[in-house]
Amino acid sequence: MKTRITELFGIEHPIIQGGMHFVGLAEMAAAVSNAGGLGIITGLTQRTPEKLAAEIAKCRGMTNKPFGVNLTFLPAITPPDYPGYIQAILDGGVKVVETAGNNPQKWLPALKEASVKVIHKCTSVRHSLKAESIGCDAVSVDGFECGGHPGEDDVGNWVLLPRAAEELKIPFVASGGVANGAQLVAALAMGADGINMGTRFMATKEAPIHDHVKEAIVAASELDTRLIMRSLRNTERVLNNAAVGRLLEKEKELGANLKFEDIIAEVGGVYPKIMQDGDMDAGAWSCGMVVGLIHDIPTCKELIDTIMADAHAIISQRLRAFEAA
Repeated sequence: MKTRITELFGIEHPIIQGGMHFVGLAEMAAAVSNAGGLGIITGLTQRTPEKLAAEIAKCRGMTNKPFGVNLTFLPAITPPDYPGYIQAILDGGVKVVETAGNNPQKWLPALKEASVKVIHKCTSVRHSLKAESIGCDAVSVDGFECGGHPGEDDVGNWVLLPRAAEELKIPFVASGGVANGAQLVAALAMGADGINMGTRFMATKEAPIHDHVKEAIVAASELDTRLIMRSLRNTERVLNNAAVGRLLEKEKELGANLKFEDIIAEVGGVYPKIMQDGDMDAGAWSCGMVVGLIHDIPTCKELIDTIMADAHAIISQRLRAFEAA
């Protein structure tokens, strides 16, 4: 299947594995890329630019297909060494960068000079248009269903995707709530050029995370996620657990007086305990409503092949039957 996204990134299938903290390691990215999608290494999971450089080299040794690096720009008193991370990406010969968080405009000249394609994650049409205006090559349009940070507008993909199609000239992918071939077809019908999946790729054999996490995803329903940090205007969709329950109680009790320090025990530095050690109640972790559509733990190749086979069957059989009628 050829779309503007497959042409832009030089991939076989219009499927991207989004950046995920302590999930987007070399093993994950290489498995997705080898299966014909676009795998993504999560830059800030690597604590230094030197470690990111090593992870890029490791991935390069596991695949000869295109892969990218996610770099999230966050406000911080002591920000990460972003110039160092950018240099590691350039030195590693990476040709795709997924940016997220704050406006990436400051970093685009260096990336463009090295012919790196940039796809920026956006949760609204206005932010997508801004990404287009500053020179991003594509955007990932994240609907309210998505795991992680869905923004503050609360617009689902059923409306957000066709709105993006009305406004954007650059290609975009549908992100949030996506797990199967029917949704790929729907995304294409609404104007997207592909899909971005996060939570769905966590439930694969190659995902370098504890089996407890994968099992929790398969066991969960679409009703099992919660929104946290709404009062801080830093909304995050997470899978419900004991720590999330404690956090939500604090939010309820403190209301407008809530400060980040009040919930640091539930959100600060918890990812290694969850993703690596399998301590499912250690804290809050990003997870999308799409868990309701995840029922197995296939290999990345099995997952992508199934999505593409189902998509082609829907287009050539079910939809064509309607046209004939």
